[in-house]
Amino acid sequence: MTLHSLALSAGWGGVLLGMLGTLAQYRRANLLGVEGVSLATWVLFVFMGCFWISYGAVSAHSWDVVLGSVILLPMQLSIVYRLKPWQSWGVTARSLVFFVVSCVLPTVLWGWAGGVYGTGVAMTVNRAPQIVELIRHEDASGVSVSSWVLGVVCTALWVFYYSGEHLWAPLVATFFAGLANGAIALLASWRHRQARNTLIAERVFVA
Repeated sequence: MTLHSLALSAGWGGVLLGMLGTLAQYRRANLLGVEGVSLATWVLFVFMGCFWISYGAVSAHSWDVVLGSVILLPMQLSIVYRLKPWQSWGVTARSLVFFVVSCVLPTVLWGWAGGVYGTGVAMTVNRAPQIVELIRHEDASGVSVSSWVLGVVCTALWVFYYSGEHLWAPLVATFFAGLANGAIALLASWRHRQARNTLIAERVFVA
């Protein structure tokens, strides 16, 4: 099997894991609510998904890249809807401005490569609101650890895919996003463990 075919397999693996990871967060939001989930992070996921669809269709000519975002959009939009963005229009507006400045303008000024590098910055920064949310608030019951763990593995597969396809700009962008995914997975796991310990302590006290 050639490196190119391995890279293609990794890309389709990234599509599958991306779908499973988003599905895990979607299911948790439906079952337990969205407490601890960052609106800014998920609004930016939707905006950047639209960017990757455009990039994959127009520049990279890659079905892996296009489908990797198209499949996720309905679930991402559902999560955003549950977060009631109309009640926090300021967050939504700032997210849109950030997307335009970091993704759209670099594309207009320097072409797709500039847009992808800008999106790389945005992909990393857009995880920051979720990280801050997990640090500031103890209740992270709505955040799916498995979703972010799958996100780490998914980004690793995409990095391998981009390496095999010699697409260096999205490789760098995805690599740093993967590091941020790992940080969120660790923080969410810590918050869930805290909640379990608190619940056990309360049960012991009552008994």
